[in-house]
Amino acid sequence: MWLKLFLLLLYFLMLFVLARFFEASVWYESGIFATQLVDPVTLSFKKLKTILECRGLGYSGLPEKKDVRELVEKSGDLMEGELYSALKNEKEASETVSSTTFSGEMHFYELVEDTKDGIWLVQVIAKDRHPLVSKVNWDKMVRKVSQFGIRTGTFHCLNDSRYCRKRGWLKSTLIMSVPQTNTSKGKVMLKEYNGNQIETEHIFKWMTTRIASRIKTIQYTNQLMDEWNKSDQYQVKMYLFAKLDQPPAFFSALSVKFTGRIEFIFVDVQNWNSQDYLKAIGVQQIPSYLLKTPEGSYRYGNSTGEFMSLNAMDAFLRSIQPEVNDLFVLSLVMVNLMAWMDLFITQGATIKRFVVLISTLGTYNSLLILSWLPILGFLQLPYLDSFYEYSLKLLRYADTTTIASWVRADWSFYSSHPALFLSTYLGHGLLIDYFEKKRRRNNNDDEINANNLEWLSSLWDWYTSYLFHPIVSFQNFPIESDWDDDPNLLLERLAFPDLWLRPLIPTDYIKNLPTWHFKCDAQSEEEAAENCQESDCESENETKTETELSDDERRAAQSRLKEECLGGSLPDCTCVTKNFEDSPNARKCKGTCSTKDNFEPDWSTWPGDMLQCTECVVCLEHFGSGCILMGLPCGHVFHQQCIVVWLAGGQHCCPVCRWPSYKKKHCRPLPQQQQQQQ
Repeated sequence: MWLKLFLLLLYFLMLFVLARFFEASVWYESGIFATQLVDPVTLSFKKLKTILECRGLGYSGLPEKKDVRELVEKSGDLMEGELYSALKNEKEASETVSSTTFSGEMHFYELVEDTKDGIWLVQVIAKDRHPLVSKVNWDKMVRKVSQFGIRTGTFHCLNDSRYCRKRGWLKSTLIMSVPQTNTSKGKVMLKEYNGNQIETEHIFKWMTTRIASRIKTIQYTNQLMDEWNKSDQYQVKMYLFAKLDQPPAFFSALSVKFTGRIEFIFVDVQNWNSQDYLKAIGVQQIPSYLLKTPEGSYRYGNSTGEFMSLNAMDAFLRSIQPEVNDLFVLSLVMVNLMAWMDLFITQGATIKRFVVLISTLGTYNSLLILSWLPILGFLQLPYLDSFYEYSLKLLRYADTTTIASWVRADWSFYSSHPALFLSTYLGHGLLIDYFEKKRRRNNNDDEINANNLEWLSSLWDWYTSYLFHPIVSFQNFPIESDWDDDPNLLLERLAFPDLWLRPLIPTDYIKNLPTWHFKCDAQSEEEAAENCQESDCESENETKTETELSDDERRAAQSRLKEECLGGSLPDCTCVTKNFEDSPNARKCKGTCSTKDNFEPDWSTWPGDMLQCTECVVCLEHFGSGCILMGLPCGHVFHQQCIVVWLAGGQHCCPVCRWPSYKKKHCRPLPQQQQQQQ
């Protein structure tokens, strides 16, 4: 997790450097910066109108360029970045903006009347009547008000005529929903448009006038002095000092958005003769946006990205006075960006990457929600008010720095260019994947060579293990420990009763079983003939001896040989018991190769705890020179291919003695010492 956090912080640093590179490139090509001021006199009438629409300043009739330029100057300084954003938003505004169609009374109540911190503009179409605003003008109105966070909708009285009669909507009209009070989650009042002119500009001016009525307006110096020195519930206040009849629409819309958190105050200085008190409180020019906090005052518009627009000021105020929802959304974005790093860190099959990604997303989001529950509980405690205040002070100190303004500008830039953000994130992930793959190749990790089919097979085994054996699949079966010797393993076994379940053992222990090559030493023909004669003589003597022995003596000798071979703790061993079950001519132990091939096994290459034999019990064939053998903890030896198929099929025990293949056996005498004693 710390590695992913480090990689995510490295990605944010890369975005910061990339944004500075873009600024340098623009300055090199055009010679301007985003914070460079623009003289409205040099702009065309169309661009000036675009700036006014983005700021939300209405005008009626056919204004001249001089009037529009004066409105732009009175509303605030214009920067190159704001001009670029306004022209870009104008091109994107040509797209159709969605508008809600209400189905009835309950739908209208849930979205409009029950929404305490939002503004709605609803066109009511009476039964058997034409709409007040035509479709073309309504589409223009929707695009115009949507950039200020105002939602729109249409209510057809044909769907619920009873509710229209109850409300008195007997003719087509426009309804605007605005929060009535300055407290959070207050009442909502519905205002009906009663104007005669139905042009877009007149309707928009009516809306901005209604919204601006919620903002406290100051027109005299003594009122400003009282308000500036007053201490009330609002610790953060946003002042607008301007020579306007009413504040811009984006300023009024923000007052609704930050209801209960920040108080918005409009100071009309059109009729002020003396501005000495303004200079005393830090207002050096008109217009000016001033943020007053318990730590001091801050003039908005001096740093990078602080434009006179809704999105720019909204990002600034959210960082100054955040809400719990803002912090939760920020943590949610951070956690999911960290989780997506697993798609590039994980190596191997493609399907494995996405399965690990889904698992990480579920885990991280669950942990995030669980960690926020106690935080929300602690925030309700009165003892943490001082801690909360000190945290906000520290946050406000950090947010008024130059670096914080750069970060907010980068946030606005990348949020308006999502394709650039996604492409940089993908490129960063591919670099992580390259270096991680290179590191694992240097470590000789074979995981990156697995294909999708192999990994799906292992995933299916894991899934069936946990699906059909949910209890015992959580148990571990270490090879180096024994349940009989380790009481902790015995208690762990008793804690998961599986008398009614068949244990499904993980097959990881198979990789740790000893393997080696079977080797034989060649003999000359004379030595092979002598060995055959000696073996024939020995077999004749043993035949005679065996015939002279009674049945009881034969059983005793057989049990004695079993104990010598296996320590007396296991069932029959084929390498020994075959000597008593075969014919007298086959009395010789099968611990050596057949004399027909003139080969003798090289026992020096065998592990010391393995029993010596030349035949695989699974396939009933002799070991060939150079074949790969595998031994089990009990000491029996088989072909590697034969015993792996046997164990992978679910038979986790020896085919000969049934000793568990995952359990280590202790205190076994060495087979070479036994043969020397015999």
